[in-house]
Amino acid sequence: MGWTWTYSTSSDADLSPASGTREAFPSQADAESWLGENFRALLDEGVDNVTLLDDGSIAYTMSLHPSE
Repeated sequence: MGWTWTYSTSSDADLSPASGTREAFPSQADAESWLGENFRALLDEGVDNVTLLDDGSIAYTMSLHPSE
């Protein structure tokens, strides 16, 4: 299954943005690189938070918004 992203709003509603991907990445680094290249487009589509899954288990959840 590999490393995958899920997307949500600030109210924890799940999203499937057009710029999002459901593809599995072979490594955490590959998944994080993809996010680094695409997070602005995800923000533009209303994504507030992303969760990285490792074979379906949560690795971490984070906001796409800058820290204050």
